[in-house]
Amino acid sequence: MITDVRWGTPAARGVLATTILGSGMAMLDGSVVNVALPRIGAELGASVAGLQWILDGYLLALASLILVAGALGDRYGRRKVFLIGVVWFGVASVLCGLAQTTEVLVAARILQGVGGALLTPGSLAILQSVFHREDRARAIGAWSGLGGIAAAAGPLVGGLLVQVWSWRLAFLINVPVAVVCVWLALRFVPETRDEEGHGRVDVLGSAMGAVGLAGLTAAMVEAPVRGADWLVLGAATLGVVALAAFVVRQRTEADPLVPPALFADRTFVISNGLTFVVYAALGGVMMLMGLQLQISLGYSPTAAGIASVPITIVMLLLSSRFGALASKYGPRWFLVGGPLLVALAMLMLMRVEPGSTYLGSILPAVTVFGLGLAVVVAPVTATVLAAAPDRYAGVASGVNNAIARTGGLLAVAVLPAVAGLTGAAYTDPVALTSSWRTALLICAGLCVVGGLLALGVRGNVLAVEEQVPDSPHPGDCLHCSVDAPPTHVKP
Repeated sequence: MITDVRWGTPAARGVLATTILGSGMAMLDGSVVNVALPRIGAELGASVAGLQWILDGYLLALASLILVAGALGDRYGRRKVFLIGVVWFGVASVLCGLAQTTEVLVAARILQGVGGALLTPGSLAILQSVFHREDRARAIGAWSGLGGIAAAAGPLVGGLLVQVWSWRLAFLINVPVAVVCVWLALRFVPETRDEEGHGRVDVLGSAMGAVGLAGLTAAMVEAPVRGADWLVLGAATLGVVALAAFVVRQRTEADPLVPPALFADRTFVISNGLTFVVYAALGGVMMLMGLQLQISLGYSPTAAGIASVPITIVMLLLSSRFGALASKYGPRWFLVGGPLLVALAMLMLMRVEPGSTYLGSILPAVTVFGLGLAVVVAPVTATVLAAAPDRYAGVASGVNNAIARTGGLLAVAVLPAVAGLTGAAYTDPVALTSSWRTALLICAGLCVVGGLLALGVRGNVLAVEEQVPDSPHPGDCLHCSVDAPPTHVKP
């Protein structure tokens, strides 16, 4: 199979279809569940904490294991790990669809998160390692746009599936998607790996990170219900200690899970910081939007899903284009403007309350929301990967995905309590609307912080580099394709 794929070829279309379908399945599932939460809560008798764990169980496993999954892909083969993840995700989806209690569903969602961790960083790492250098930003833009459509279309798809039969279809629909994805990967995706990597994968470090996130998440989800009891304090202490040990181990380990050298790059650090705050905001808002539309405004699950269709349309039309523009002009102002547009959309969503009309309140807000996502998602993803050496494509993708999922994880765990939504309050339109407004203000503020962070990005790391003819390192360059000094030289 070709390992230097050019844009517009059949091989390019096959690789894109595979990665978009795989990662899109995981993205779709996350947003589908947001719409299905009211029905799940009613059928299984779940509290707010139960609903949080249905979301956080998945996000916890995803965020905890995505780093080691990226490293495994670099070491043992990106396609191989991606395929294992797709199959695992499909099997876990069946278990979710058959769950009869909240506890069983949470356990199945944790298993589903393991599969998501295996396939998600592989998608981006495959694009970064398979596509020709000049075509990578465009490919990542297409991946971001079409993959983002899966997330944006989730509420619509979820609403339809819930009304056709049950919330269980929101999980079972993944099975045929996984089958098609496996077939495409075997046919079109070449195997790639880090040929310089020969050490062992830091499993202990990964376990430290997983335990740290698990402890902090458990403490934050349960604190509003249990108070500062021994379980909450113990979980929080364990989380802090484990994460501190994880950081120390990465700095001292000979073959670390996350090479500290990655964080020596200013652009890599800033882009990941932006990712954290923006995805935290998105995770919090998307969890509450499905509840607000259905409970406070009386929308059916299908209508709640249709309400977000403009996000899908805008991202479909513009994401790849903004990825190409960021490559040409530099990512800085896209990373500044995108989060600010999302913040504006969140402030506009404060008008979505009982009695609001779709055309007057919801449509303008979700359209601006989609525009903001189209402006920022592809450029920030391409920037993170471009700021890391190619040999660390899987690790860099894993870091960025872990940070994004951790942001969403913490938002889902913390935001309801901070906004005053505890117990069964989500079933009361008045209480839910009050919390909705508070949450939107907090999340808009996070997006503004993300936009301000991006002001620190310098140069154009996405510029195509001119290769040194006889260099033993294919990333070395004489100069970038813009009239400026080199912004990044691959080691």
